[in-house]
Amino acid sequence: MSIKYWLYKQKNQLRSKLGKMMKCICSSEQLQADEGIPASSESLATRDYSASGFSSRAGDADTRADTSNIEEAESSLRESGFLNYEEARALLGRLEYQKGNVEAALTVFEGIDVAAVIPRIKATIVRRCELPRRHSQSNGTPPMSMHAVSLLVEAIFLKAKSLQVLGRYKEAAQTCSAILDTFESAIPEGLPEKFASDCKLLETLNKAVELLPDLWKLAFGPQEAILSYRRALLYQWDLDVETRTRIEKDFAVFLLYSGHDASAPNLRSQMDDSYIPRNNVEEAVLLLLLILKKIFLKRVGWDPSIIYHLGFALSIAGECRSLTCQIEDLHPGFIERREKYTSLALCYHAEGDDSIALNLLRNLLNNRENRFSCEFELLLASKICTENSSFLEEGMQYIHKLLVPSEKCHERASVANHLLGLSLSAQSRGMGSDAQRISLQSEALEALETAQKMTRGMNPNILLSLSLENAEQRKLDAALYYTKQLLALEGGSNIKCWILLVRILSAQKRYVDAEIMLDAALDEAGKWDHPGLLRTKAKLQIVQGHLTDAVETYTKLLAVLQVQRKSFQVHKLLLQDRQSITSLELETWHDLANVYASLSQWRDAEICLSKSEAINPHSASRLHSAGLLYEAKGMQKEALKSFEKALDIDPNHIQSLISTAVIVRQLSEQSVAVAKSFLTDALRLDRSNHTAWYNLGLIYKSESSATALECFEAAAMLQESEPIEPFR
Repeated sequence: MSIKYWLYKQKNQLRSKLGKMMKCICSSEQLQADEGIPASSESLATRDYSASGFSSRAGDADTRADTSNIEEAESSLRESGFLNYEEARALLGRLEYQKGNVEAALTVFEGIDVAAVIPRIKATIVRRCELPRRHSQSNGTPPMSMHAVSLLVEAIFLKAKSLQVLGRYKEAAQTCSAILDTFESAIPEGLPEKFASDCKLLETLNKAVELLPDLWKLAFGPQEAILSYRRALLYQWDLDVETRTRIEKDFAVFLLYSGHDASAPNLRSQMDDSYIPRNNVEEAVLLLLLILKKIFLKRVGWDPSIIYHLGFALSIAGECRSLTCQIEDLHPGFIERREKYTSLALCYHAEGDDSIALNLLRNLLNNRENRFSCEFELLLASKICTENSSFLEEGMQYIHKLLVPSEKCHERASVANHLLGLSLSAQSRGMGSDAQRISLQSEALEALETAQKMTRGMNPNILLSLSLENAEQRKLDAALYYTKQLLALEGGSNIKCWILLVRILSAQKRYVDAEIMLDAALDEAGKWDHPGLLRTKAKLQIVQGHLTDAVETYTKLLAVLQVQRKSFQVHKLLLQDRQSITSLELETWHDLANVYASLSQWRDAEICLSKSEAINPHSASRLHSAGLLYEAKGMQKEALKSFEKALDIDPNHIQSLISTAVIVRQLSEQSVAVAKSFLTDALRLDRSNHTAWYNLGLIYKSESSATALECFEAAAMLQESEPIEPFR
């Protein structure tokens, strides 16, 4: 009984001490050093504190909070024998924060000397993590108990939360960062297992780690936020799975949508062959794949937004094939069948596998059990069919299905009419009969104009299609009108619109105006971002007879392309970007070789062709340019061999078809039928090629046929409206 009585007496004494201390804090009285409380420099007996204005009344919830604070204080008192000044403030600040008195809580927390407390916290943590052998050899005692460390760390964290509520975000971030700095400097290798498992310290640390990036985002510190996210994920904080997953997701979202470029992470320890992301997208993809792996392992629950963010990241990175693999690997039940098929179709379409994409959409659209309208899938199937001449008739069926339910929705009806116009235009280009072609072209224009009226001229894609269709039908005034509308709508930001405008002006033989517009486009877009403008400018100079200026422009273009090609090793460009730059460089060498050939500079032309061959030895365009060089030298047989090689590589290479017909006719009058077949094939592919019509007229003239006049008239009309580059 004596032991129980002694324990009961000690508990009452502790409660009495705590009650007097809390009363002293709230009433500005000093606690007398009675009942054996040490008069330490860290104790309340040597400090003054005024807390006037704080409410001491509380309801049931406040009573519960007081009870929690008292129990926490009792724990500290049991370990250290007294409750020092900072711990008392931590308890009172927590109490005010729990009551919702944020400003009062902040006033209490600001009374804690954080700079003086942190070294003691750090020393305690170091002692806590030392090996038992070193504990036994050390005569020193920790500066404070782990309960006291937990209490003070929580106080600093709540101070940061209070500053956040009051809108002082930068101060809040700096306060929260002080917590993490303390633990990182004390334990550089990371928190050991089961660290502080007997108190709330680990829970507070997890909250601080998760809060810090948000505070820096609120303080408009994007780089600090990125560093905080990496700090949270690279240091061993012993985070639970849910917290780590939330941080990874928030970081990935910030990298994708914040608009701030992050530098490559500087990992302190890594393998030589370890993967380091080089930009925002790669780092976001890595984070999202880690989350997806945890979902597959059932460590965290399914989050559909992960696959949406991953889809966005991989699509802008040009890795739709990888996205396809991720979608196909999803467990059944994660996403619905319709969504899965549609997403896969989009991925395959982006990769150019239109047959696979169309098959997926067919399976979905032909499913009788489908309870949905599938209007988006009809639109996608129509678009795929419109872009592929092999599926034009099937595309028309989808478009007509789409037009029926779209009558009440002008936006959807405008898209359907736009696709209808594109499909009719594509069909007209494959028609052999002039009457059928003209009829389909008229229907195409009508459908596009209907779509334009439905959108009131506010859809740039429809305006661009109208401009192109009118231009190809040689209705240049209408094409110019719609192009100007498009320029005004987009504020001159679309480089395709500038190029189309230059081509239309060149077709109208307004070369000076075209060059002015081209210079304006170069000022707007820049030669580094859009080097293709320089090639257009060189062609404009050639058609005006300024060959020396054209050579200089081509030289500038090749210098720009060389710099961009070297950047392949530094920046990971999209596959289509790399291919477009390589193709532009290839064609530039061919153009320059043709210019040198027209200037009779044979050696320079041969050098250009050798540069082209180093890039792509199997280029029909290069072989055609080589044939033109032989032809300029008077070597018809060698030219014919070169043209034939070009047709072996690409049987539909129009320039080689025409050049072959010309050479065949020159070499032998008995090969007129062969030459005529080559020209007919060229016109089947491009009805607007005036050179093919002219040479066909020469053949009919040699045969004394009245058809020659029609061919010459067509050639003259087309030549009058011939642009420096094809409109499409």
